[in-house]
Amino acid sequence: MTLAAIEKKLGYQFNHPELLAQALTHSSYAYEHLSSKVKDNEILEFLGDSVVGLILADYLHRNYPQLREGQLSKLKAALVSTSSLSILAKKLWLNREISLGKGEEKNGGRSKKSILAGAFEAVMGAVYLDSNFETARKVLTTLIKKYFKKLPKENFLINNFKSALQEYFNQNKLPPPTYHTVTETGPEHEKTFTVEVRSGNQALARAKGSSKKSAEQKAAQKALKKLWQNKLQVFSQEAFFIEQDQKEETD
Repeated sequence: MTLAAIEKKLGYQFNHPELLAQALTHSSYAYEHLSSKVKDNEILEFLGDSVVGLILADYLHRNYPQLREGQLSKLKAALVSTSSLSILAKKLWLNREISLGKGEEKNGGRSKKSILAGAFEAVMGAVYLDSNFETARKVLTTLIKKYFKKLPKENFLINNFKSALQEYFNQNKLPPPTYHTVTETGPEHEKTFTVEVRSGNQALARAKGSSKKSAEQKAAQKALKKLWQNKLQVFSQEAFFIEQDQKEETD
């Protein structure tokens, strides 16, 4: 394994490769090599923390304009979590290349999420210093698009789809949506309702439910997905990244 291999996975070649080497130097290693004046990655990690946070905030703002501040905050918090960044670090093979002290090595430092997440932030800080913010943004957003696994679990963000649909119409200065019961089937104690949500005379979606209320919520959910062109996606913190096949891991 060489730094060049990490640069290839990162999609960026350093003008000053010593920055990448520093980003991959844990404080435990630097402490054991004080006489060599080895620089650890803590300053780069500090810088990278802000760089990553701003880039991800910008990414979410641009790609999910329909979400509210609280919803965007939830997504950002999940994206910058130690768990998420440590997975990205493994995708870049940082766990293989990071320099650790002997004690940290024995204690399984290469698999510690905090160390890996810190290394990833340090690498992004190094990319920023070696180039500029725009380049760092391109590097990170490329990694996001490559590895994110989007899970359509809208109810993680929205509990009341009718309210969300109403808000969408208000924001776009449209008349409020209306709900119409199309059919009622089944015995009195076990009815199934089919409800259609409309915008004016245009039908947006239909859904079935054991009550009118549940059918309306489901219809509103379907309408939202159509109106937002299926952009309403939720990132599961435990399933962010698409696992690569074994071949990629051993290339």
